[in-house]
Amino acid sequence: MSLVVLAVDDEPPALDELAYLLNADGRVTHVHRAGDATEALRVLRDTEVDAVFLDIRMPGLDGMELARILRRFAHPPAIVFVTAYDDGAVDAFDLGVTDYVRKPVRAERLGESLRRVAGSRSAPAPAMTPDEQAIPVELAGTTRMLPRSSVRWVEAQGDYARLHTADASHLVRVSLATLAERWANAGFVRIHRSYLVQLRLVTELRLTGSGYVVAVDGVELPVSRRHTRELKDRLIRAAKHDWNR
Repeated sequence: MSLVVLAVDDEPPALDELAYLLNADGRVTHVHRAGDATEALRVLRDTEVDAVFLDIRMPGLDGMELARILRRFAHPPAIVFVTAYDDGAVDAFDLGVTDYVRKPVRAERLGESLRRVAGSRSAPAPAMTPDEQAIPVELAGTTRMLPRSSVRWVEAQGDYARLHTADASHLVRVSLATLAERWANAGFVRIHRSYLVQLRLVTELRLTGSGYVVAVDGVELPVSRRHTRELKDRLIRAAKHDWNR
């Protein structure tokens, strides 16, 4: 597939490097450039592009705000964030971006992003349900997209949160309180100041000498007194729903 892309970065050296790497990939036929979000919108007004490779932290309208505008287009381009920071990962995930690339950018990593863009443009994906969305996580020095449906439970670690899957865990720079709010509609429920669980994966709630615990994948997690009643009510409602299906 031949791709027309737009590179957006307010730092000229970073923009030059990004445009160079994009031009070097055989799938890219043309690279437009923009030094800020306003210039990017002018380019997009006159030109149809397949993807926007976008820095997040820019003066004026930042990359996250520009991405929200692009999502309202009748035919939005794929969005790839290219940034030196990881604190935009959750917001990026909420926007359904195609990829999240950390600076300094490597040609191989950018090639993987272009492969994802090409795949998304060749066969438009259906609207994603909350559980089908993905969140960027760091794995062996590379940012990967982790499906939220694979997250079993979440553990608070200071200002960070650790996402536990069936076979691994990933630390992301977002608070547990933020995830609890954003993931409530995807079936996640707060059971403790330090824990958030996927309700459908709770296999047991029982009382121990130190209080209630839930079992998720054979792991016992504490339930605080303030969250016990709500958790019981949620489990009962979920059981009734399954019974009546």
